[in-house]
Amino acid sequence: MPKKVDREQRRRQIAEAVLRLTAEQGLDAVSLRDVAAEAGVSMGMVQHYFTSKDRMLLFACAYMIERTNRRLQQQIAARPCPRSARATLRTVLVELLPLDEERRAGTRVWTAFLARAAVELDLEAFMRTTWVASHAFIADQIRSGQESGEIPAHVSPDRAAVRALALADGLVSHVLVGHYSATQALAAVDTYLDELFAGSSDS
Repeated sequence: MPKKVDREQRRRQIAEAVLRLTAEQGLDAVSLRDVAAEAGVSMGMVQHYFTSKDRMLLFACAYMIERTNRRLQQQIAARPCPRSARATLRTVLVELLPLDEERRAGTRVWTAFLARAAVELDLEAFMRTTWVASHAFIADQIRSGQESGEIPAHVSPDRAAVRALALADGLVSHVLVGHYSATQALAAVDTYLDELFAGSSDS
């Protein structure tokens, strides 16, 4: 068991180095040698845990998503009970926006991975699976809102989830390069939620 724990810690240590390099310099800077130097380990150790650069990048991407999901779960759990569907959806959509340095770095990394996914099939499949899970989670929250009377029954959860993800993804790049301000992005999220929840029994 100790060896297994140590192995996972080493893999995460290397993944953290990949994410830092990608956020600061882009994927072109992510060579096995540079990652080893950033992680403070030998190149041989990196090669021991990852048989190729593509496997290393895939693990780093999965680690980043796991970290983001954990942060989201903590934020949702910290909200007072009973938790409304609107509050949960807003937490999720706002978390996806690059509104602070940590999320800006995460967005730069995600964008770099997305570009590479166009030519790396395993990464493409992983990112698609991630989006499928995000869509399912948002649609489930909308269904919960309908069950609690917060969202009108005529709303299609799947269509509303498509709009939610399209809105968030569309805002991300505009906020990242400074085209839209944080205030404008948050206003767009709140407008979407106003429309989604319009006509509910709690309105």
